[in-house]
Amino acid sequence: MSGGNGQTMGGGQEPLLALHGVHKRFGGLHAVNDVSFSVAPGSIKAVIGPNGAGKTTLFNLIAGNLPVSAGTITFRGEEIQGKKTHAIARLGMARTFQNIKLFHGMTALECVMVGRHVRSRSGLFAGLFSLPSTWKEERAIRTRAMELLDFLQIADLAHVEATSLAFGQQRAVEMARALAAEPKLLLLDEPAAGLNIYETAEVARLITTVRDMGITVLLVEHDMSLVMDISDEILVLSFGAKLAEDTPANIQKNTEVINIYLGADDAA
Repeated sequence: MSGGNGQTMGGGQEPLLALHGVHKRFGGLHAVNDVSFSVAPGSIKAVIGPNGAGKTTLFNLIAGNLPVSAGTITFRGEEIQGKKTHAIARLGMARTFQNIKLFHGMTALECVMVGRHVRSRSGLFAGLFSLPSTWKEERAIRTRAMELLDFLQIADLAHVEATSLAFGQQRAVEMARALAAEPKLLLLDEPAAGLNIYETAEVARLITTVRDMGITVLLVEHDMSLVMDISDEILVLSFGAKLAEDTPANIQKNTEVINIYLGADDAA
């Protein structure tokens, strides 16, 4: 289990991701307040809390979409606060978004290929002059993208415009695009948002399958059934601060967490 100092149980195994005393201020608003925790390699960790608790802000700090106001974020042994999003992605981090972000006018296959290009080796010169090495790499990228669409059971939609797909199918395309980058850590921001009970069950299956592939998962999610079913650990945020961090079984019995949820104003 992770403790407040950001250390993780596991016989001295180094965490894949560790936050120490992270703060984020927007003027007078303390959106993330002195948060420390770690994520063990090969685990699924969930971040939960009422609306406005700072969950998505925390994700944006980890992924480099926002700068931290104070504190450190270490990924694979390297401090990443202040790094650009593309630099963090190259270290092995990928994410999906609460509001799906697919490219208009692109097919599902093309959207997934975009995710794969973070691992592209061909430079600008090779691309401009269509060198043979570029053709070979592009074919490899296309092949891997198709494999991921097949893995997510949507290969038959490869040549359909991504933004015209059903909501659950768009979620699958977005996950395939993130997986195409070969991440060591996958950040999922509300992967079950907008999905029905059957689609949510499929998302749960996919997340555990991804973990079994050796990819560590950190997710923000409101669906407590999903969280309790698949998570190894849960971090609870309230008003930007860490309220609790424990196993699902212990979180379910935590009176502070219960009171927060029973008394939470979800209009925020």
